Amino acid sequence: MSSTATVSSELPAKVDTEALRTLLDGRWASVRADVRAQLGHRRLHPDPDWTTEQHRAYITDLARELAASGHTALGFTSEHGGEDDIGGSVNSISMLAYADLSLMVKAGVQWGLFGGAVQALGTDAHHRKYLPAIMSFELPGCFAMTETGHGSNVAAAETTATYDVAAGEFVVHSPTPSARKDYIGNAARDGRLAVVFAQLITPAGGHGVHALLVPIRDADGRPCPGVTISDCGRKAGLNGVDNGRLVFDSVRVPREALLNKYGDVAPDGTYSSPIENESARFFTMLGTLVRGRISVAGSAASATQSALTIAVRYGQRRRQFEAPGRDGEIVLLDYLAHQRKLLPALAKSYALHFAQEELVRMLHEVQSGGTRDEAAQRELEGLAAGMKAVTTWHATHAIQACREACGGAGYLVENLLPQLKADTDVFTTFEGDNTVLLQLVAKGLLTEYRDHVGDLNTLGMIKFITEQVVDTIAERTAARGLAQRFKDPAPDDAEWHHELLADREQHLLAGLARRLRRAGEPGADAFAVFNAAQDHLLSAASAHVDRWVLDGFSAGLARCDDDGVTALLTKVRSLYALSVVEADRGWFLEHGRLTASQAKAVTATVNELCAELRPYADTLVDGFGIPDAWVDAVILR
Repeated sequence: MSSTATVSSELPAKVDTEALRTLLDGRWASVRADVRAQLGHRRLHPDPDWTTEQHRAYITDLARELAASGHTALGFTSEHGGEDDIGGSVNSISMLAYADLSLMVKAGVQWGLFGGAVQALGTDAHHRKYLPAIMSFELPGCFAMTETGHGSNVAAAETTATYDVAAGEFVVHSPTPSARKDYIGNAARDGRLAVVFAQLITPAGGHGVHALLVPIRDADGRPCPGVTISDCGRKAGLNGVDNGRLVFDSVRVPREALLNKYGDVAPDGTYSSPIENESARFFTMLGTLVRGRISVAGSAASATQSALTIAVRYGQRRRQFEAPGRDGEIVLLDYLAHQRKLLPALAKSYALHFAQEELVRMLHEVQSGGTRDEAAQRELEGLAAGMKAVTTWHATHAIQACREACGGAGYLVENLLPQLKADTDVFTTFEGDNTVLLQLVAKGLLTEYRDHVGDLNTLGMIKFITEQVVDTIAERTAARGLAQRFKDPAPDDAEWHHELLADREQHLLAGLARRLRRAGEPGADAFAVFNAAQDHLLSAASAHVDRWVLDGFSAGLARCDDDGVTALLTKVRSLYALSVVEADRGWFLEHGRLTASQAKAVTATVNELCAELRPYADTLVDGFGIPDAWVDAVILR
């Protein structure tokens, strides 16, 4: 491929924005339309001069308004007044992120984490008693999992729930300062009941982390006896959310407070569970709460789309510097450097949007079924972890790029970008630290890899080594084939894009498995082997998500029935895929997938795609369907 290659197929002069938005709205278009109809005419962003209390009160009032509209019942069961629409619930929360991220988090805590935990971990008695009041916001609640001493390592939580047989009660206690529940949404101001994760202890011993319902305030808003509530105070962002801290001093709750779907305690203190293995039980319980992680990914994507909408529209009207032979100054978005700053990020946002839609579809089907499909649940959990990490990191990087693309104006609160930046910053570490989440992704991939090669006994090892020899030969042949296919321009070759990213994923995973196999050798320090391979592990997980996102984009594009939209998004998909290759071109060069001249040609093709998509930048951001009141930056007036 020469560096002077040109992008082939023609794009239409005009693309139907309504058809584009319809495609993006997807399966839950009616839910998204309802949120626009209810709130789209209102500028919901906080006044920068508000106090923390004013901001919190405003968000609480909006939450009550949401509850009155009925949207908050979407994800709950119809038996208790809900609508059995888990996918609709996630889409509804993600839509709120366009309007105000504090509102999104408040809603996510109340109806996603708190209400979702009661629904997923409780049984019918809990559902009948609590779900109607949770949906109506009559009962504001908290999700008390994170502790000062343990965030990602939930299994090591120190809070205890000890069963008192004589009283028929659990005693919930914070035994150390590090057992304090920290950063808990709804705790500082509004919450009355908390789902508390604690080590369950019966006369027979410990049974691992379980969830219990613990009252933290009475009807008058006073802390309950034995409960100490403190305020996390002012944060960098999300100040409409009342994050607080909870400490329990031998707080007694009835035996029925245990959310007992996966573990129960009889009146005599006998423990029982449908899942015998403690570790399996713990991860099953956490897996039912995956909806929150998926909602964070969708909300980060919405915030990024808002930032890109502001920056692209500003880049279409802002002018700087004259060019010889031209009248007037040049529009910012006509500069390649500006296109490079925004359009690959816009392409990635499109890719993540379609992948998120696929992820929500999986969530809806897995959690709406009557029986639990373990394989589908494990796949969902891995993809949710990977998508949350990749999407929230994309938000951090893309919103910063948008801020810079708007110059000094982008630094002003009135132009919304600083608030988007501040509010999304924490997304990379809440609902799971991104680095830890990618390690979970890699662990799941390695489990699948192990299942493929067996337990690696003598026979299994011979089989493994033999397959590696065959794979090495096949890999070298494939690498030559990939390089040959890229000899000529193929920016719209979706099959080639998939093959290239899938090849990288498979190579990284196979190499990682070989490295970690050393941990099982006699005398090996398993942690040292694992620790030395962490960079490799994270690269393998990222490569897996990159490939899956591209496939999600292709799946979304296959549903399009408008020729103009299809032509445009085919180019956008190509820009996303080649931007991924360009960002990791060192790997592709080192492993013989591209020659030096071909790697240069990738960059040239990305430049050409940016130039070709530049006239459609407004169309692409308009396709997100964000109401103007929600992106009402002063620089766009």
